[in-house]
Amino acid sequence: MPEPTKSAIAVPSEDPKKKKPEEKPQGDVKDGASKKKDEEKEGEELSEEDLQLKTELEMLIERLRESNTELFRPALETLRTLIRTSTSSMTSVPKPLKFLHPHYPALQSLYETWTASDNKSLFADILSVLAMTYSDTQPRGTLRYRLLSAQLSPSSPLSEPGSWGHEYVRHLAAELGEEYNSREFDETGVETTSEENKVPGTVDDLRALAMQCATFLLLHNAEPDAVDLLEELEIVDRIVDVVDENTYERVCQYMIRCVNLLPPPDDLSFLRTAHSIYAKNNKFPQALSLSIRLGDQELIRSDFNTPANPTMKKQLAFLLARAQVPKEWIETPAEDGMDDGDSELPEEIVDCLSNTRLSTQFKEFGKELNVLEPKSLEDVYKSHLENTRTTTSNVDSAKANLAGTFVNAFVNAGFGNEKLMAKAEEGSSWVYKNKDHGMLSAAASLGLSLLWDVDDGFSQVDKYTYSSEEYIKAGAMLATGILSSGVRNEADAALALLGEYTENKSVPLRTSAIVGLGLAYAGAQREDIMSLLLPIVADDGVSMEVASLASLALGFIFVGSGNGEVASTVLQTLMEREDKQLDEKWARYMILGLALLYLGLQEGSDATIATLKAIEHSIAQSAVVLVDMCSFAGTGNVLKVQELLHYCDEHIDKTPKDKKDDKDDKDEKDATPEEPVKDDTFQAFAVIGIAVVAMGEEVGSEMSLRQFNHLMHYGEPTIRKAVPLALGLVSASNPQLPLMDTLSKYSHDNDLQVALNAIFAMGLIGAGTNNARLAQMLRQLAGYYYKEPDCLFMVRIAQGLVHMGKGTITINPFFSDRSIMSRTAVAGLLATLTAFTETKSFILDKYHWMLYFLTPAMYPRFLITLDEDLNTIPATVRVGQAVDVVGQAGKPRTISGFQTHSTPVRLGTTERAELATEEFIPFAHVLEGFVILQKNPGWEREDKMDV
Repeated sequence: MPEPTKSAIAVPSEDPKKKKPEEKPQGDVKDGASKKKDEEKEGEELSEEDLQLKTELEMLIERLRESNTELFRPALETLRTLIRTSTSSMTSVPKPLKFLHPHYPALQSLYETWTASDNKSLFADILSVLAMTYSDTQPRGTLRYRLLSAQLSPSSPLSEPGSWGHEYVRHLAAELGEEYNSREFDETGVETTSEENKVPGTVDDLRALAMQCATFLLLHNAEPDAVDLLEELEIVDRIVDVVDENTYERVCQYMIRCVNLLPPPDDLSFLRTAHSIYAKNNKFPQALSLSIRLGDQELIRSDFNTPANPTMKKQLAFLLARAQVPKEWIETPAEDGMDDGDSELPEEIVDCLSNTRLSTQFKEFGKELNVLEPKSLEDVYKSHLENTRTTTSNVDSAKANLAGTFVNAFVNAGFGNEKLMAKAEEGSSWVYKNKDHGMLSAAASLGLSLLWDVDDGFSQVDKYTYSSEEYIKAGAMLATGILSSGVRNEADAALALLGEYTENKSVPLRTSAIVGLGLAYAGAQREDIMSLLLPIVADDGVSMEVASLASLALGFIFVGSGNGEVASTVLQTLMEREDKQLDEKWARYMILGLALLYLGLQEGSDATIATLKAIEHSIAQSAVVLVDMCSFAGTGNVLKVQELLHYCDEHIDKTPKDKKDDKDDKDEKDATPEEPVKDDTFQAFAVIGIAVVAMGEEVGSEMSLRQFNHLMHYGEPTIRKAVPLALGLVSASNPQLPLMDTLSKYSHDNDLQVALNAIFAMGLIGAGTNNARLAQMLRQLAGYYYKEPDCLFMVRIAQGLVHMGKGTITINPFFSDRSIMSRTAVAGLLATLTAFTETKSFILDKYHWMLYFLTPAMYPRFLITLDEDLNTIPATVRVGQAVDVVGQAGKPRTISGFQTHSTPVRLGTTERAELATEEFIPFAHVLEGFVILQKNPGWEREDKMDV
């Protein structure tokens, strides 16, 4: 039964097919039929409306071909209306364009035959829209006809590009960019005309059209497209005139996010443009934060002095204090000198600017978080959890005590109540448990414990300044500098106490005083301190140690200022000193001091780099690398990273002697002139430089990790020992799992130098985070290295760093939602890492006090809300991981996975806070550090109504 069914179905299906070809035996009939068939097909697809539209369009085109010119205008007008009113889905081509597509070439030739008139202008406008469908075969047709149309009717302005719809504007924008880039300019910026230039109009015409398109895009929530278009035509500064109160916020956010991805000088022009928009809209904190990023003294002063509201001024003062901007910058200079300037600023604002409240607020914050109690060393080490066989075999007790000094200082930093130094009973101070230079570090640790506390700190340190022990006295000098770091006070106590010792005969006293001044006045740009320290740098009779540290201190004080006087003195010294002195390990601090002057100045260091290249000594190479990397710190500049990677690919042979033994006498003669081995320190700096340039920009820092991985595999020993330091810098106070695992691997490296630096880097990435996983790793390392006093010392230091300030202090140099780089913090981190490029001869030798170079980078990671009289008030905030929402539609959540707390709260490096209720209005745009709140007048009323 099934079989016949099958055949029955098959027959009729074949039959009609056979009939069709039978009907058309002759060739010509076949053609006619196939044509008919095509039409039928098309007819099937087209509905009646579409057919009607198609015939109407064809009729209009016929009209344009006739000789009667009076019909042209209405025909064109109708065409225009039809194209404009055709609504179609987002995915398909509008119907009129689809039907007119085949006629486009014919219309083009027809257009050429017309004489110039308003009609021709309108025709060109319509062709411009049709050209969109031919953009792949005839590039830039849309733009060409648009500009021709504008030329043909100079009297009556054309319709806005937006009237043809969004897609048309986007098309125009794309073609404008292409056209602008294809135009050639000579040196003076004047356009050179080329024969094949099909598109009419000057660059100004292109820019005027771009402004029209940008205005349309801004009104239609396409802010990024508008910014990109103007950027391509190099007129991004004109966007200030077309943004309004609804669009400026999104435009600025997008522009600020672009900055890291732009080559100089575009990045600065974007910052300046965003600054102008914020200033125009009276968004003072946002404007000021951009001025700080630009480091522009004039802008900072005008932004600070513009707002009339004293509370807003206090908020801006807190921001300036966090960025360590010199107070002198914002005082309006009086006509007859600076004396009148001081009296202008009210005392409250000077207090905010000088950070005087930092210490008391920090202790309050500790109390709120319940971490006020001092931590003992055992609380940090938790040695009962270490899996060591024997606890005290072969451990150098002086080394252990020294490590204890630093751990105690870092862990209890800023609270000023630890038992070993600050609150020790008379005569049982920890200082006396150390020997010689250990005493220096122990006495200096008091400064870290009393960090920012200028009121009580000096009196506590004072008793050690009268010690007969030279090292204790030197430590007290350093402590004075450390505790004043980041806080200014009118009395200038640090300068008064340390100034006289800068000329002291004793080297420890002298270096401590110099470094103390550098730490106390980091970023202050004080001329009077320059006159104290510059002669020391220039003096040939001074040892390289003292001169280099003086240069470093000046680098700290004038960080990022590009001060010509300091730079020329250091350059002069580098040229005049003998080669033997420049070979010393200290020389790297001399050039670091020079490099810090140019921190973040980008092109500002070109002249200095050119001068350095003229110096014949091998140190010049390191100096060039250092100055270059500091100039582009935190910019994420890809070309700089490539340049620094090039330095690393050079393989420098460090074994001249062995070579000579293998060679015969003839070779030996050739080898004699090349006897000095090329110094490879510059490679270590180049590796750290990659981190310095890439940090602060997430994509860049993530990409750099892969490069560091390669360098670790294939690099020379110098490069390998710098890689962990670079990893630590790229992610300071931000312990990410992959990084922790990588460093954990490096901390067991065969090369002890690499292992030491990796252990320290583990401390850096976890600084002040109390990260439990890191703490566990370090405890395991303490067990692993229990016979290696140097490594054990490093593990202890790292443990101290991880618990820094009992988890309340960060060393990450970026603040204000990780958008502003603190130059003093970068200076502190770089100075510390420089000591680790030669760990054996600095940190593990007598110069362990160099760990205190981290001080300028240390800052509390808190959010404290204040009322308008600067008293703390609790406010409900949500704290969660920061989410990047730039360019997203609507109002997406800016934080994810949040918890609700009452202030004061602790903020992690990648966290962000926002107010949970609308009870208060914050004066700051980023909730971080000190934020002043104002009661929201509308909120109470709503509340009462509910009751």
